[in-house]
Amino acid sequence: MPSIYLDHAATTPMVEEALIAMTAQLARLGNPSSLHTHGRATRKTLEDAREVIAKEVGCLPSEVIFTASGTEANNTALKGLYWQGRDNGRHVVVISAIEHHAIVDPAHWLQEHEGAEVIAIPVNTDGVIELEFLKELVAARGNEIAVISVMHANNETGVIQPVRAVVEIAGDIPVHTDAVQSFKKTPLSFNELGVYAMSLSAHKIGGPLGIGALILRRTIEIPALLHGGGQEREIRSGTLNAPSIVGFAAAAHSKYYDAKQVAALRDSFIAGLVTHIPDATINGLASDRLPGIVNVTFPGTQSDTLLLLMDGQKVSCSTGSACSAGVHEASHVLLAMGHTHVTAQSSLRFSFGATSTYADCDYAVSVLPDVITRGRAANLS
Repeated sequence: MPSIYLDHAATTPMVEEALIAMTAQLARLGNPSSLHTHGRATRKTLEDAREVIAKEVGCLPSEVIFTASGTEANNTALKGLYWQGRDNGRHVVVISAIEHHAIVDPAHWLQEHEGAEVIAIPVNTDGVIELEFLKELVAARGNEIAVISVMHANNETGVIQPVRAVVEIAGDIPVHTDAVQSFKKTPLSFNELGVYAMSLSAHKIGGPLGIGALILRRTIEIPALLHGGGQEREIRSGTLNAPSIVGFAAAAHSKYYDAKQVAALRDSFIAGLVTHIPDATINGLASDRLPGIVNVTFPGTQSDTLLLLMDGQKVSCSTGSACSAGVHEASHVLLAMGHTHVTAQSSLRFSFGATSTYADCDYAVSVLPDVITRGRAANLS
């Protein structure tokens, strides 16, 4: 039996278009900052790629700033917008209680090192942020808030957040959204959302690892984290990674991902799962969510044990964010949704992608009853 990969929210296979484009660019010579023929040719290739990504995400090409990852884009946006706001006397950073650690950790860093006050927007049991809390907070302390960051869709549950409503409540307060999981999986437009900044990552959409983008309004200037050659609007210095950028654009332009097909696979998996394990709970099921993510709580088990047992059955899934792998703590996302530490550590995330099949779903469902039985026995011993 070949291995079954159900962890596409962590990373997903490169699409053929990206592999071809990236391989071809690797063979070409030229620093895009150089003025000679080779440099200008590489620069044109990069600007073409920038236009592709801008079109796919609904922004201007000049608003696309290439980074080395979604994490870097998140850090650049959150810290930059905070520093800009602090210069105007604002010191509060508002994030949702379910953000990825690439937002949570820099927010806490700003609190510890830069004097920020961090306030988390709570979520309901379905994993959707409480807009009334935000309304009251903005009404009471809006002139103190430097930045609000609410992810477009959660990486553990797939639940989509009301980002446009956040922007409307925020008024003139800068809003950033981490859209790493959403890009190419669900309708997403920078212009229509009205945010100041948005983070993307190539390897979640069939592109290469190690390349991301910060989409930043062209009228906004923020302090840089990296200084040097002044590339990318002087916000992100460094020689641009032409092969990866070209691969990113090729993946963004490809039509490899069929949201309806992936959602059908997800629903088939859920139907089989609840039939065979009726006491399992699907987290965030009642909410609008991404096509490919299923987060399940299995009472009486330990997530880490289940993960290893599934791996032994040649099924790759996860206990949550891949960036927190190996950290034996309850998911802060599930805790925010009302789970106890026990139930939060009894959950697995299955995530489906363009290469997933019904056979993958059926096989995973077929091994789950035995895995859960063994997991519960191990938890009692």
